[in-house]
Amino acid sequence: MRLKSSIWVSAYLRRCQTDGVFGAVRHRGAEEAGAVFVKVSLLDGNAMLYVPAPQTSYDDGRPADRFFVPAAPQPMPESAVEERLAKELRFDPDAWIVETEDRAGRHFLDLART
Repeated sequence: MRLKSSIWVSAYLRRCQTDGVFGAVRHRGAEEAGAVFVKVSLLDGNAMLYVPAPQTSYDDGRPADRFFVPAAPQPMPESAVEERLAKELRFDPDAWIVETEDRAGRHFLDLART
């Protein structure tokens, strides 16, 4: 059983805050199981976007984990990230969008092995 999205987001933001990284919920999704998208603003006009990893990335022995993959290998212009997020919300209005700001690009997420 996976942790509720609302609880995961709250814990994630607290983790960011612990290391001095500002973060906020930009769009509140479904409490129980909304997909979570994380934008990391690099404060230079670029950002990284982390999206939920495909189901094939999950280990059957650890079904409660949440893994992410970067939407692109390198930072993208913030406008491109915003376009992608708008598209995701049109497809799934129950999704969560979390944004953090960190010049170093720290994300504190568990990334899926590719």
